[in-house]
Amino acid sequence: MPWYLHLALRQLFPTGRRFPFFTLISTLGVALGVMVLVVVMSIMGGFAYEIRHLIVDTEGEVQIVARGPVSDYASVVKRVESVPGVAAATPYARDAVMVKFGDKPAFPMLRGLDLGSIERVTQLGRYVVVGSLDDLDDDSVILSDQIASSLGANVGDSIEVYSPLIINKLSADAVFLPRQVRVVGILHIGHQQLDSSTVYGTLRLAQDLYGLGSTVHGIDVRLNPGVNEDDAVARVNKVLPDGIRAFSWEDSFSDFLWVLNLERSMIFFLLLFIVIVAAFSVTSSLLISVVRKTREIGLLGALGGRPLHVALCFCAQGLFIGVLGTVSGLAAGFLALAVRNDVVLWVARVTQRQEVLRRFYQFSELPSHTSGSTVALIVVLTIVISTLAGTIPAWRAARLKPVEALRSE
Repeated sequence: MPWYLHLALRQLFPTGRRFPFFTLISTLGVALGVMVLVVVMSIMGGFAYEIRHLIVDTEGEVQIVARGPVSDYASVVKRVESVPGVAAATPYARDAVMVKFGDKPAFPMLRGLDLGSIERVTQLGRYVVVGSLDDLDDDSVILSDQIASSLGANVGDSIEVYSPLIINKLSADAVFLPRQVRVVGILHIGHQQLDSSTVYGTLRLAQDLYGLGSTVHGIDVRLNPGVNEDDAVARVNKVLPDGIRAFSWEDSFSDFLWVLNLERSMIFFLLLFIVIVAAFSVTSSLLISVVRKTREIGLLGALGGRPLHVALCFCAQGLFIGVLGTVSGLAAGFLALAVRNDVVLWVARVTQRQEVLRRFYQFSELPSHTSGSTVALIVVLTIVISTLAGTIPAWRAARLKPVEALRSE
């Protein structure tokens, strides 16, 4: 080991002292920054990961849409299912309706499902908490739980569905009565928007309500495991007729994902300042060390130590603190993630706000998903920042002339 690295370790961990106060405080500052970054970014990644699974489970990885209704959709489905990497496809119709139960109205989106193929593309049935998807027919619907709660409707009740065609019929002096349907199920997805604004019915019911005839609004596609979504979209688009295009779920929800990624980037940027502040404390401590060890630095120069090696001695101290703080912060961060749900539930119980978490944030457990690339970025940035924290003290030490340093009192 070069002498300057050995000296750096001896200054951080002097013989006979288990863990010097300076090293402890500097390491804890870096570890705290790393721990907060790991915990917050993992939780943000957990929300994005859960949302991705909810979207794919309910709509598939690829959505096919057109500027208008898709005619002859059966042949389009056959073309799409012949594409390598495609597992299945299912048509759908979706538009806004008004539903009414008693005197209580709601204005959700009604999504018409093809019962013959929906289960091969989505896992919607696993989210039905009351009733079953098999109970659905052309005269029934499944309500999302928040719609059912706002209406006060339960399984077995009859509700009225008002089609958007009512407005067109009224302008033509025609009468278009609301459709009476019964509730056969309650569905809970776990996504605020879907649970508060969606009603599910059969494809035939939706076609009748929207006046689509034998057309549909789009087609959802499920891919085989491991298939790249962008590559699959490119292959699907090659077999689609003009005017019909396929988009991956990321393209379909690009605005939402952009906002989510912006939030993650801003939070990462802001929390990185914790590491930067810790690095300033490392810099100040090393500067004090340079002032206190002025004569020792001069002696190193007098014995033949080059200014570069003297500078590397202090840069190495910043590097060692960064590595030790990063390892400690990662361990503390993953430990905090392991007990995160216990902490959240304890706080909810103490404040008696368990139902608030479920009602407004739609989770009973705090999601977490740690990305390897994010952890690697945290590690690299922390070690680089900590190493750079030693550059100013290193520059200061390297500029000391041996004669003047030895003369210092």
